[in-house]
Amino acid sequence: MKNIVDRHQLILKKLKEDGRVSINELSEIMEVSGVTIRKDLKLLEDKNLLFRTRGGGSLDNPYANDRPIVEKEFINSGEKQRIAKAALHLIENTDSIMIGSGTTVYELAKCLYPAKSLTVITPALKVALELCNRPNVEVLQLGGLIRANSSSVAGNHALRVLEEISCGVLFIGVDGIDADFGLSISNLSESTLNQKMIETVQKVVVLADSSKFGKRGLGKICNLDQVTYIITDQKLSASYIKAIEEHGVKVIIAK
Repeated sequence: MKNIVDRHQLILKKLKEDGRVSINELSEIMEVSGVTIRKDLKLLEDKNLLFRTRGGGSLDNPYANDRPIVEKEFINSGEKQRIAKAALHLIENTDSIMIGSGTTVYELAKCLYPAKSLTVITPALKVALELCNRPNVEVLQLGGLIRANSSSVAGNHALRVLEEISCGVLFIGVDGIDADFGLSISNLSESTLNQKMIETVQKVVVLADSSKFGKRGLGKICNLDQVTYIITDQKLSASYIKAIEEHGVKVIIAK
């Protein structure tokens, strides 16, 4: 199939059916080179018919925006609450956890009522305020400048404290999860802090609703092979779950 019109029609048809396409798959189906497919995807993107991604194309914009936390908390709120509740059982055998910034991990703080003593380390002001008077919870608030969009600290003060900490589990929120690119958020200073938090813990648990998959933020946090669990909702496709699990990540679907 070497006619450009036929190729474009097939690409758009597969996009409508699956939501995303792969350069390798299209190259095999149409018996043309990957270079040709990349040119086709570029032409279709120029016409605003798709978004190019690493290794293919998608109907969804793969680039995450740095939205204010007060705006994010109303997006997929039901899914976030179910994800947070599903995360609770991962806390049972540890005496210290770290909770990052973001609306989904904040939901975890809201439903956290441990039966025994638990230390919670966090850069997120909202998480600290939620937990500071909670029975059996001791809060270590990381210091630094507070970003208005996330109500979370970032910078050297927080990084220096993390140099002296070892923790059991990190619960982290992200703006993007990409099977190739890994985890990312839309702010560079917070991505550096998240990288440091990952270095201090034994397990990394990502709490993210299905809208975060196939997207990328400006700042990369880590590759998927550094993640232990991803907890998400039932809307995530089976094909994407398989792609994530191929990196050794356990995917938990909240119900």
